[in-house]
Amino acid sequence: MGKKSMALTGVFLSAAMLAVAGCGGGGGAVTGQTATPPADPKEVSGEIKVLTHRTDLVQNGAMKAYAAEFNRVYPKVKVKFEGITDYEGEVKIRLNAKSYGDVLGIPGAVAKNDYPKFFASLGTSAELGKKYRFADKTEVEGKSYGIAQFGTANGFVYNKALWKKAGVTEWPKTPQEFTAALKAIKDKTGAIPYYTNFKDGWPLVQWSANHGAVSCDAQASNALAGPVSPWKAGSELRTIDTLLHDIVKQGLSEKDPTTTNWETSKALLAEGEIGTMMLGSWSIAQMQRAAKDEGVSPEDIGFMPFPTQKNGVFCSTVTSDYQQAVSIYSENKPAARAWIDWFTEKSGYSEKEGVVSAVKAAAMPTTLKDFVDNDVILVDRSEAKTATVNDIDEAAEIGLTKPDYRQRLVDTARGAQKGSLEDLFAELDKRWDEAAKTAGS
Repeated sequence: MGKKSMALTGVFLSAAMLAVAGCGGGGGAVTGQTATPPADPKEVSGEIKVLTHRTDLVQNGAMKAYAAEFNRVYPKVKVKFEGITDYEGEVKIRLNAKSYGDVLGIPGAVAKNDYPKFFASLGTSAELGKKYRFADKTEVEGKSYGIAQFGTANGFVYNKALWKKAGVTEWPKTPQEFTAALKAIKDKTGAIPYYTNFKDGWPLVQWSANHGAVSCDAQASNALAGPVSPWKAGSELRTIDTLLHDIVKQGLSEKDPTTTNWETSKALLAEGEIGTMMLGSWSIAQMQRAAKDEGVSPEDIGFMPFPTQKNGVFCSTVTSDYQQAVSIYSENKPAARAWIDWFTEKSGYSEKEGVVSAVKAAAMPTTLKDFVDNDVILVDRSEAKTATVNDIDEAAEIGLTKPDYRQRLVDTARGAQKGSLEDLFAELDKRWDEAAKTAGS
């Protein structure tokens, strides 16, 4: 899997508070099983297969190295890996055939309420929630069916040197200050202030991941579960989408969004030809690698929160990547659970990837040092009502985790499509509220 695929996965799941729900097929009559942590590592034995979207780590031997470290603690367990390029599509098919390994990341196609049909319980969400972030993301009737591989903070990745060249040395505190900073970049440096990655589409979904940052409210996504007019005056989605609209409307993004290119954009940001992109913190390491490849300092890559404050403090939502689960058909559930616990807590994976550990007590990665130094509040967004929100979103045919409506927003801002931003918000509210009357009930 190339860098684009890695990033795509990260973004898709950074917006996972509204993950697609649609695979309602049953996993069979076997339900109610639990994969409990083994008491004695030396007594756990058997072979397990771990399915992963990180084909790059399988191919370069990194996963094999992790397994070797795991075997220092669990010497009788043999771990095999299968990297899958089209992870979502392939695993969805395998779920129906009951052949989906022992450990796997839960695909977005599985409806949350169907988790017990496919996966073994890992314990109560109340208990797991004491140790791990995102425990309620996989909660069904009080039990959790997955533990997050990692989390990602959300905001803007940017070129510090370019911003400084434009005379902007402090993070903008309001959307108006943000667009003013982008205008300074355009006027003083000639660089592209903001890059939409419109053509690839998936980066536009990243804007949804910031829901909860404006209000600094962990219940923000749950609040969408009803006829609440999500784009009404004063709402978070209105604030978030208005900023994207204004960036494009004011000519602060690339001239022709239909020609954007994700792979190229990383090098352009590293070189200072692009100032800013909305992405998850998973992107920092990729941009730093791009900087090294281009012969510029990785220290030039920065990350800033969404330009709003609550009581004088910045907030950033932290959202979950793939949740690792144990197949309900695994014949070695203790070994499978041992792998998940070890990988989450002891492998060092989060530190190496520069992402937020799912373990609450773990330190923040060095990639987020600026967040730590500036006391940015990380909001672990609750997902208790995700299933209902998913149902409404699907019935309304809006797609908060799809690029379509924001591509339409960008086209409206640049005059490629008729209508105003107010018209678009009114239409979205109407569709959402009508769908909420029947969906999720």
